[in-house]
Amino acid sequence: MPVITFTSDYGLVDHRVPAVKGKILSLKEDAKIVDISHEIQAYNLLQTAYIVRNAYSFFPEGTVHIISVDSFYTKDRKCILYKADGHYFIAADNGVLSLIFYDIKPEAVYEITFNNRFDDEVKFTSTDIFAPVAVHLQKGGLPEVIGRKFKSPKQLSFPRPVFSENEKMIIGEIMYIDNFGNMVSNISKKLFDKHSVGFNGFILKFRNLALTKIYNQYTDFITDWELEHEYHGKSAAIFNDAGLLELTIYKGNKDNGAKTLFGMKVGESIYIEFY
Repeated sequence: MPVITFTSDYGLVDHRVPAVKGKILSLKEDAKIVDISHEIQAYNLLQTAYIVRNAYSFFPEGTVHIISVDSFYTKDRKCILYKADGHYFIAADNGVLSLIFYDIKPEAVYEITFNNRFDDEVKFTSTDIFAPVAVHLQKGGLPEVIGRKFKSPKQLSFPRPVFSENEKMIIGEIMYIDNFGNMVSNISKKLFDKHSVGFNGFILKFRNLALTKIYNQYTDFITDWELEHEYHGKSAAIFNDAGLLELTIYKGNKDNGAKTLFGMKVGESIYIEFY
């Protein structure tokens, strides 16, 4: 039986998350529901895209993903369904799915028409539209039953790094900060490897700091594990498990991680200068 995942910016204090799960279970008592995250910053589509993009592929094909971020109901905004990479994704037409699949063409896109004839009865998008649609798909129902093909979903631009030939430099930016305070950039290892060919070395620059080494794993820079405690608080750059350049503080957290010690924010620039 396919899984239903649930991602939202609802937090865990209010009633919204259990209300959605309750609705799903009232429609299918044996439904399997897995939380991805409910701690998305309110309306933060880029953060949503990073988290969902790096989580969904670990689920089996046919999984149905509910994305309730910036999803409160309005008659002027459609709800849409993506069929992409063997999975289903349900969201408001706010551009979040275009951020998740900036480099993958969806197999099909549908405008969800389920319940849209009863606008006055839609009080909460996730219980009144998303949950019934997810259960329909989990049961093996066809998307054409709850929607119609849609050719113009909202598109948002994913921040892309650039390579300056004149300056011999990759210019990227911080796009995500994780629970440990690590700062993830939009510079991929693939892009780095492509442009580093033929150079002797590089300098990674951000704010007024510089690093000359990028590690492939979080613990690669530890050379003596008997002295591991001495590495606590040391800064490093790594290519994380998503293949993206990340600034990190060893054993850091929200209070003393890279975000705090480097003082950077999402959107700030980061440079790799080759020589």
